[in-house]
Amino acid sequence: MNLRAFYLLCLAWVSIAALAAAATPALPPKERFQLFLLVGQSNMAGRGVVTPVDKVPHARVLMLNQAGEWVPAIDPLHFDKPAAVGVGLGRSFALALAEAYPEDTIGLIPCAVGGSPIDSWQPGVFYPPTKSHPWDDAMRRAKLAVAAGTLKGILWHQGESDANAELAPSYAKKLGDLIHRMRLELRAPNVPFIAGQLGHFADRPWKEFTTQIDQAHRDLPLAVTNTALVSSEGLKHKGDQVHFDAESYRELGRRYADVYLKLVGKR
Repeated sequence: MNLRAFYLLCLAWVSIAALAAAATPALPPKERFQLFLLVGQSNMAGRGVVTPVDKVPHARVLMLNQAGEWVPAIDPLHFDKPAAVGVGLGRSFALALAEAYPEDTIGLIPCAVGGSPIDSWQPGVFYPPTKSHPWDDAMRRAKLAVAAGTLKGILWHQGESDANAELAPSYAKKLGDLIHRMRLELRAPNVPFIAGQLGHFADRPWKEFTTQIDQAHRDLPLAVTNTALVSSEGLKHKGDQVHFDAESYRELGRRYADVYLKLVGKR
């Protein structure tokens, strides 16, 4: 090998090493690494159009990727339906918390599954549309994450798939059971649990059973300790009357952050 070839080879290895370092950032001490589990269905996963601003990394905002590695949190965070996933609420939530906690790093654990009814969020249940086990996968990833940090909250946005005559009447009890199971499984008996209100769009009025799901969300802080609800008032859909548009997702994430900070006494 001549000198020029050797020099080019060295440059290539340096570039590869630099890319690897950027992809696997150094983690903070466990007590300074705040972790948040993102669970629910497609409006948690996010279906907004990704723009360059959603791809700008923040040094103290990380995510656990599909391979179980900590990487910069850029949209899309989730991987439930790769052809559909986009901007969601998780990143703007984390950016707001990074500002509120300038000494800490925020770690997101994306585990939402588009279309999943609450019954699929039980141990051992297989969800055919995504060929996944929503509960089992989320618990496995959460336990992997807490080896590096501290679970500080669970964010939930789900209910569209249960807004029907068969499932809506039992939703409130199932949600309470789910929170209890998650806290028990993750050994976090009082970890904050924050639910988001379903989209309430002017051109798609709620029917009886959507209202019933909404009431279960509204009643949650009265039924289960250390829980809260985030309003979706005034947010817009992306044109499908179901999923929020990208800017509404960003705003919803900021609202989750505001509610969380109030719940823990930071505001």
